[in-house]
Order: sequence, then structure tokens, then C-alpha cells
Amino acid sequence: MAKCEELLSKALVFVGEIGGNDLNYAIIQGKSIQEIHTYQPYIIEVITNVVREVIHLGAVNIIVPGNLPMGCIPAGLTIVSGSDVTAYDDMGCSKELNELVLVQNNYLQQSLALLRLEFPHANIIYADYYAAYQTILHHAVDFGFDEKSLLRSCCGIGGLYNYDQNRVCGSSGVPFCRNHAQYISWDGVHLTQEAYRLITEILLPDIFPRIRYI
Repeated sequence: MAKCEELLSKALVFVGEIGGNDLNYAIIQGKSIQEIHTYQPYIIEVITNVVREVIHLGAVNIIVPGNLPMGCIPAGLTIVSGSDVTAYDDMGCSKELNELVLVQNNYLQQSLALLRLEFPHANIIYADYYAAYQTILHHAVDFGFDEKSLLRSCCGIGGLYNYDQNRVCGSSGVPFCRNHAQYISWDGVHLTQEAYRLITEILLPDIFPRIRYI
């Protein structure tokens, strides 16, 4: 246990992303947005307890990311797709789903603030995945992404967003694009390596100066 504590005290511990699948599964099951909001305190409680546990085990520098904008991701967009143009923002993302994620991210940040009071020796850093993703989306062409494929998955089939939850990436007959570096979404749920790389580049300048070196 002492060895574990020593290793964790010198490590940069990454907790998450947690909570995105909970929202995804609830939406897939047809739960209303109002009902899903009632789940969010429990989701945040789980994340909080995970962070608390790694601190008890010896972690000092902990990064906790928020959730990505589900309303801009092919899987989420496919589930809520409709003809009401007012339901989408200027990038074509679902306002309702993104608001759901923003609420959850806000709950998470409030919880992390309380954890900092509970463990003043710990360095708990929030990583804003949501804002980083939006930066990429709004400057996608500058980053080298295909403007016509910003909301479509590289590996997928069917529909406006090239995503079918019954025929997901890896299923027989489901193709993938060759120019994957020009796509933000890999399989409709996860991002491409290029998108994750850019998120990292966007976040690191804020995170690195805040790490406590032991």
C-alpha cells in the first residue's frame, strides 16, 4: 500500500471521462430529458467518489474531464434527429442534448470545488472537454477537417450522420473512410485520433502550469 501511495503521489492521475455513456444509454432507451436530469446528481456522486478514492490511495495531481457536447456527436444527433430547425444551433448541434451536458458539467465542477475544500493538499484540475470540442468544431476547416463531414462519423453507415446504432462500426458490411484525419467523429460515439490530439493540444497549455511537481 505504501508503494502504491508513493507512485500515485508522483503520478498525474486521469479520472474519466465518466458520465457520457450514462446519458447516451438513457437517451437510447427513450428516457425524457426531464427524467435524465434527475439521474445527474447520482452520476456526479459516482465521479466524486472515484476522485475521493484515488486521493485516499495517495493521488495528488488529478485531472477530471467533463463530458463532450453530445448534441454535436453523430450518435446523439441520430437519436434526436427531426425537422424542427430551431432545435439545432448554428453548427447543426442539438441544443437540448448540449444543454443536458452543460448542466452535468456544471454539477461536476461544483462537486470538484467541494472536493478541493475537503482535500486541500490535492490538486484537482477540471479539463473542459466541452469547450475544447467546440473550439475544434468552430474552427474545423482551419484544423484540416472536411467541412461537409463535421457531424458525420468516419466509420459508419446510413442516415444523415452516417451512424446506425443497429449497425455500428466493426459490424459486417460497415465501411470506414480513408481520410479519417479529416473527420472529428470516428464511429459516431468516439472521436478520431486527430480530434483527440487537438483536444489535448488545446487543453495542455492550461493544465501543465497547474500541475504540482513533487
